[in-house]
Amino acid sequence: MKEIYETKFVEKLFDKMSSSYANMNYITSFGFSERWRRQCIAEIEIDKGKTVVDLMTGMGECWKHILKKTDNDAKLIGLDFSTEMINRAKKNSKKFKKSTIEILKENVFENSIANETADFIVSGFGLKTFNDEQLKKLEIEINRILKPNGKFSLIEVSVPNSTFLKPFFMFYLKHVIPIIGKLFLGSPETYKMLGVYTAEFGNSKNVYQIFNNLKFEVEYIEYFYGCASGIKGRKIA
Repeated sequence: MKEIYETKFVEKLFDKMSSSYANMNYITSFGFSERWRRQCIAEIEIDKGKTVVDLMTGMGECWKHILKKTDNDAKLIGLDFSTEMINRAKKNSKKFKKSTIEILKENVFENSIANETADFIVSGFGLKTFNDEQLKKLEIEINRILKPNGKFSLIEVSVPNSTFLKPFFMFYLKHVIPIIGKLFLGSPETYKMLGVYTAEFGNSKNVYQIFNNLKFEVEYIEYFYGCASGIKGRKIA
């Protein structure tokens, strides 16, 4: 399983999915993906005039929820390493002409964002493609990028703990989503990987354990009976 977490593998996967990812995400989550992104942003009460960093930004799906909370004096930095996702993010940025948006095509572990740049950091559905070692590196980067007292909120699709929901959820994830993926891309194997990542990820409790240290105040959160989960927190000054 080690190879599925390699940078080139993940980058290539999301490049392939970029043309259909937005629609697939919405359809396969029954519309909950938008709700969960909105809830993720709402967790940290973003202030006006601040700098927000959106890690693993994809096509900028979180931006409309972020920018509703900010003003023209704020700055949004979106970062992703997928070429095709970033190309679509650049097109998406044209919808927000009054906002200051900086788009970086960079690996989150080798990025050019200066120390203590961000007042807020968010990430929507970017955690599952990281193994434990990479999550530890992510914690280091978020600590580096955040200002003292800065806040963060991260969310990911998760495997529910419910004995009733879990078998249906996993069947849908592993068998139904690849069929839908075939309709969009003609390649069920590409979207089958989302099920593989989610099954390996489980939920954000492991992320919570990694971030629960002397650097942060952190809280674990579940959404819709555990079908999504995440963490929010504050960098201790």
